[in-house]
Amino acid sequence: MDNMKRNVVVTGFGPFGEHTVNASWVAVQELKKLGLGNDVDLHVLEVPVEYQAVQRIVPTLWKRYKPQLVVHVGLSGMATTVTLEKCGHNEGYKGLDNCGFCPDSHCCVDGGPHCIESVIDMDSVCKRMAASGLGVAVSVSKDAGRYLCDFTYYTSLYLSHGRSAFIHVPPLGKPYSGEELGRALQAILQEMLDILASAEEEIQCHQRD
Repeated sequence: MDNMKRNVVVTGFGPFGEHTVNASWVAVQELKKLGLGNDVDLHVLEVPVEYQAVQRIVPTLWKRYKPQLVVHVGLSGMATTVTLEKCGHNEGYKGLDNCGFCPDSHCCVDGGPHCIESVIDMDSVCKRMAASGLGVAVSVSKDAGRYLCDFTYYTSLYLSHGRSAFIHVPPLGKPYSGEELGRALQAILQEMLDILASAEEEIQCHQRD
């Protein structure tokens, strides 16, 4: 029976700058408590705000777990909603990380596409969340910010051929608690898994035809 379980990996980020407590990791820990149902093995990991750590960790996640989905969660100090990011960008990384490091090339993958979109329809997820009555506002964005969030997202999208997602959360208490953010992540990920499952069923139907 365990062989039928789907692996899902969710990451949050560690502290950086003025954010000594990163709401993304708090939200992911709350999600871990809630789980994603009996048919999903949920694996969570805190990622340091360091470019080289991301380059080391993200490929390992895909190799180790062979997940159906990887979702990265990050903090946006400007966000007031839970924000679904549609795409990751390859160039424009000039901000220094926690180690004072920045890639010399200012890009994620040398020679990679300028932008990679997730295979998950974020507009559809957002609409479903708006109709769910969850009580947490969800929006969609095309710009994950050209820092570690965007860098992580692009790296994951590149490795997974688009089978990744990125969610920005606001700081704790502005306006949501860690528990509210955890419940929002749970609902959003369940919708994403439903969308992926429907897409896979459609592909299998076409293959049978």
